[in-house]
Amino acid sequence: MIRILIDVCLILGIFFVFAGVVGIIRMPDTYCRLQSSTNIVTMGGIFLLLAAIIFGIGSEKIDIAVKAFVILVFIVLTNPVASHAMARAAYRSGAVMDKKSVCDEYKGDKCDD
Repeated sequence: MIRILIDVCLILGIFFVFAGVVGIIRMPDTYCRLQSSTNIVTMGGIFLLLAAIIFGIGSEKIDIAVKAFVILVFIVLTNPVASHAMARAAYRSGAVMDKKSVCDEYKGDKCDD
């Protein structure tokens, strides 16, 4: 049963990492790519570290579980702050959004494309 939980967490983690990498390649501008890279670290990392925690508890190697849990807490706490700092730096450096990323109906943009 523990092995199944570990495998499910690993598959979910790898899926989110893969989806984030595809997003980085396909997204049109800096801000969209930043969202995809944040997805890799947050969602992919959470599930991969959760698999490590389950493995550590299941194999009675508590040191692995504790270390993975501490890393998980730090990722969850610091990733939003780091993502915001990178987005703010991109905005201040003048990175523009792609026209496909922005659609303002109040300015008369055609959003159906």
